[in-house]
Amino acid sequence: MFSKEEAQRIKKDFWIAFADAYPRKWLLYNTKIKDFTFKFYADNKKAQVLLDIEPKSDANRIIYFEKVESLRNILIDDFLEDAIFERDFHLDTGKIISRIWVEKTGISINNKNTWDDIFDFFFEKMDAFERFFYEYEEYLKDLEINT
Repeated sequence: MFSKEEAQRIKKDFWIAFADAYPRKWLLYNTKIKDFTFKFYADNKKAQVLLDIEPKSDANRIIYFEKVESLRNILIDDFLEDAIFERDFHLDTGKIISRIWVEKTGISINNKNTWDDIFDFFFEKMDAFERFFYEYEEYLKDLEINT
């Protein structure tokens, strides 16, 4: 078990090492769609690349999710074969968002021996997610175009 300070240092070292291994600007929050964000996540059990859809308007959240879901076959066949879709994902805070993600288990942010596997997973999956987004960006952004 790590102290809180050790855990924070490991987490900081992890993210610095990832940025050094794959030095590029990721799309993440810069989608130009409010509350439509790509995220990296890693803990002591898994790594995830996420698309979180969480506008204040529940109706808009569902429209954005259904737009992505309408492209499910393309996303899975051409970009992320292991993508998981959840329209009503419950965060620990109680907030409900929509989430599409991919996950790698059997790794740990606390085990430096798995860092390269996590970095490669992050790069491969986020790159695929971004390519998908850029390909269908106009359709996804336009709430007037129905699914």
